[in-house]
Amino acid sequence: MTQTMPARASARYEGFDTMPIGGVWRGGRSGRSRADTDPWSGDTLTEIPLADAGDLDEAFRAARDAQPDWAARTPGERAGVMRAAAGILEARRDEVVGWIVRESGGTVAKGELEWGLVRSVLYEAASMAPHVEGRIMPSDVPGKESRVYRRPVGVVAVISPWNFPLQLSARSVAPALAVGNAVVLKPASDTPVTGALLLAKILEEAGLPPGVLNVTIGAGGEIGDAIVEHPLARMVSFTGSTPVGEGIVRKAGVRKLALELGGNGPLVVLDDADLDRAVDAAVFGSFFHAGQICMIANRVIVDASVHDAFVERFVERVRALTVGDPSDEATQVGPVINRSQLDGIRDKIARARDQGAVQLVGGEPGGPSGLLLPPHVLLAGNDAATAREEVFGPVITVVRADGEDDALRLANDTEYGLSSAVFTRDIDRGVRFALRVDVGMTHVNDAPVNDDANTAFGGEKASGIGRFGGRWAIEEFTTDHWVSVQHERRPFPI
Repeated sequence: MTQTMPARASARYEGFDTMPIGGVWRGGRSGRSRADTDPWSGDTLTEIPLADAGDLDEAFRAARDAQPDWAARTPGERAGVMRAAAGILEARRDEVVGWIVRESGGTVAKGELEWGLVRSVLYEAASMAPHVEGRIMPSDVPGKESRVYRRPVGVVAVISPWNFPLQLSARSVAPALAVGNAVVLKPASDTPVTGALLLAKILEEAGLPPGVLNVTIGAGGEIGDAIVEHPLARMVSFTGSTPVGEGIVRKAGVRKLALELGGNGPLVVLDDADLDRAVDAAVFGSFFHAGQICMIANRVIVDASVHDAFVERFVERVRALTVGDPSDEATQVGPVINRSQLDGIRDKIARARDQGAVQLVGGEPGGPSGLLLPPHVLLAGNDAATAREEVFGPVITVVRADGEDDALRLANDTEYGLSSAVFTRDIDRGVRFALRVDVGMTHVNDAPVNDDANTAFGGEKASGIGRFGGRWAIEEFTTDHWVSVQHERRPFPI
């Protein structure tokens, strides 16, 4: 069988002080700049002149103008760009992983995982292009044929977060492009390179035509509302916090939305669970990328009969984690993204302790930038601040449950419904439990952090609407157009 070899990387990318708008890489025209800093060292990686509302409008107009020709390309041509981008990503593996580590503060293991997820997303997007299918519908009118054509929505606005920036941009941008849309992408201010500029350079090198992908890096107060409300945005794809998502719902008007919002993931350990397996998953599911993942385990709910044994093993593992410089391959927990995030996490810990939570593991922030918060483990009830609220940091609360029904009650006692996990030696029992958890994703005997790029991601309740990933993306980024054909003359009622 013939294998496609990855492209050989050319010189390392440069020009990360500009953004592509209408096929031209330039700085924004707001008159203000923002320094992009390394969360570990505090060093400035680049400084970017920020975009204003005029830049955003130019980006949307460029996308509108470029989209029809891109959509008219054959599915094979669009798929070819996605496959070429995947090859370029493979050739630039070290460069891309290095940027993820430096800009997001993720460990090398996190950078490698994110790189692999993006590669899978690009190949999956390539497979979507030829699978946009129409259908023929039956008609009660003699001689009439009803055809349903599936077509791209047009211009998609993508707003991505800082925690898995390359992956969470690519999972919307790649499928949206593959099925014929154009995109205006706004990355988080903390991760403009990995959240947008790297992806734009890879796709440009892969042959994506000018104007099909446009990037606007700017302050949320200046272009945040404008990107959602712009009249040329036919769809908004957003990953981020629930409060911001609720604001988007209010402001977006009549347009398509796909929102993945906050989470408060329960990892449930039933009385018959393999405790060693549950502990392994809980450590990964609580502290990978310093807990800064929407699907992370925010609470571990443990049956009372195994609670103490679980806590003893769990605490021992957490205390052994290597905390420090994310560029060191031995490091397992690195810094949080910024000072505001750190302050919010510490506030929740303090309030939980005031509410009676017992802290078993913890410590003060350290590191060159002061953003390295060591892992924290607390014992508390489901109403403690660290259990009730999404922490988004290296903090886990262990909650005692009085049997399976109580564990289910505790798991569902939250406004969020993104991801969850359940551990039991009885698979059928685990599936029955999973189907009663009011979330978009439940994993039996696995961590709630889904590392499979070819599945759907999405939540219930305050955790969002729509689905990201896999073949669901075709439905999200296309729309139906019904066309009827009357093959013979027929009488009308008037």
